[in-house]
Amino acid sequence: MKVSRNAQCPCGSGKKFKHCHGLTGAHYPSDFPDIARFWKHSAAHERIRQAQQGLGKPIISLRWQDRQFVAVGSTLYCSKTWKTFTDFFSDYLLTKVGSEWVNAGIAKPLPERHPLLQWHDAWCYLRPGYVPQPGQPAKIPVTGIVASYFSVAYRLYLLEHNVELQARLLRRLKNPGNFQGAYYEIQLASAFLLAGFTLSLEDETNPSRRHCEFKAISPLTGKRYWVEAKMRAVAGELGRTTADGTSSSNPLSSFIKQLNAALAKPADCERMIFLDLNAEMPADISQENLPAFVEAIKKRLAKYEKEELPKGEKAYLFVTNLNFHKNPERLAQVFAWPVGLGILDFNRAGLYRLSDRYMQQRKHADALRVAEGLTKILTWPATFDGALPSVGLGGEPPPIQIGETCNFEGAGPNGEDILGTVASAIMVKAERSVFVAVNCADGKSHLVKLPVSDAQLADYRAHSDAYFGVVVRPPKGIKTPQDLFEFLLHAHAKMTRDELLARMQGQVPDAEAMDADQLRAIYCEAMVKSWGLFEVVNGVTTSQLARDARCELT
Repeated sequence: MKVSRNAQCPCGSGKKFKHCHGLTGAHYPSDFPDIARFWKHSAAHERIRQAQQGLGKPIISLRWQDRQFVAVGSTLYCSKTWKTFTDFFSDYLLTKVGSEWVNAGIAKPLPERHPLLQWHDAWCYLRPGYVPQPGQPAKIPVTGIVASYFSVAYRLYLLEHNVELQARLLRRLKNPGNFQGAYYEIQLASAFLLAGFTLSLEDETNPSRRHCEFKAISPLTGKRYWVEAKMRAVAGELGRTTADGTSSSNPLSSFIKQLNAALAKPADCERMIFLDLNAEMPADISQENLPAFVEAIKKRLAKYEKEELPKGEKAYLFVTNLNFHKNPERLAQVFAWPVGLGILDFNRAGLYRLSDRYMQQRKHADALRVAEGLTKILTWPATFDGALPSVGLGGEPPPIQIGETCNFEGAGPNGEDILGTVASAIMVKAERSVFVAVNCADGKSHLVKLPVSDAQLADYRAHSDAYFGVVVRPPKGIKTPQDLFEFLLHAHAKMTRDELLARMQGQVPDAEAMDADQLRAIYCEAMVKSWGLFEVVNGVTTSQLARDARCELT
């Protein structure tokens, strides 16, 4: 197994591989006893880190003596006071906009201040109520004001760390008249970055052509996408006035006008258009309790597509409602609905064969990946290194790692210690316990029960697929044909194309023209049907992304 030169040496020395068994002439046995465990644990840690930090560049940081260092682009920041990553990017925002601009702004009466400084003022009043001990990490619910202020801070960090932070973008953010457009643009840019896309920023100083917000390159397919974003302007919000914002409460008051404006811009690759309604919605949205504007959008888009969409024009359209600035004290929410404009097989209501639906999702995997990125725009990493918050911040011991040898004090039948290798571990949330299967050197096996804290249980819920040091498929009950279909796909993921063709034995017309994924989907669908279950699945009607962000900031 090839080991990266900069990875920790699997021999357990604690040195980098290039300074240990990777040295020229050093003996490197083909099978280290712990090499499989080493790589499994590394993969699990990376899965947890990516769940916290997204699929873009990892946070580059170092704790040295009493200071925390963070590298962003070509700049190194440090402080003695940063305990969490949130502490860092809160200070980072004020550094980027500049103390002179901040001081000039806060000298004004509160209603006349820039929206960003109004949010900062509200945050300063809010913070003491949630932080009983200054300097100690605390959890804070992500209310509208927290989401508004910290989303700007984290988005600017993501842009500078992964692409670049243009001076022009900062000027737009600091200008009340241009703030809303820049604010929405960085929200969307972060969704792409969290989904692993590479962004190419436009040179907007070139007046010879009309520009989109940016272009995005997919990590899955390598395709380039042309991205345009527009947010409904409402007077009295996000720096807008009656001169450049509407007083209408109709969420669709500028919808078609903005859609036409986006389509009128020339695009040299596939389009992704984002339109934000900037509208009120219930405090408890869900798939069963969607905002009233959803049906109105469906009907208007159906009419537009039938009667007004230029022939041959198509785009991935994402209708969003990032309205947390409207309700500063309420828990923040995100609504996002992806739909194919002129793309009839993307996120349309109806009944589909399981295999057909699977192939549609594979075809439009890039758009679905962006949609998944949108669900994460109200979450931020708490730790600098991707460690579990209960460990990195709460001081809890690390969770049990499958494959490690551990001593369980007093866990034996007669109160003796048990020394053995962890074979498996299961979290039983109802009992707030972990059950650990331990294999000992004498050939005996034991089952050990360990209690878990609230913080550990929260970490498990967030990272159940990698919590015990091995990446696994989280247990999921099979309640629908779709659940069974997905389980079978996972179970047969390693079957080759030739094996699938042999099992089908010529029963599928045109099977020779299909790739392995398509054959696997048809094969698994046939098993679902043979067990007397349905072979159709409802299409997504509104959005599985209508999401109530019941999350916390650390």
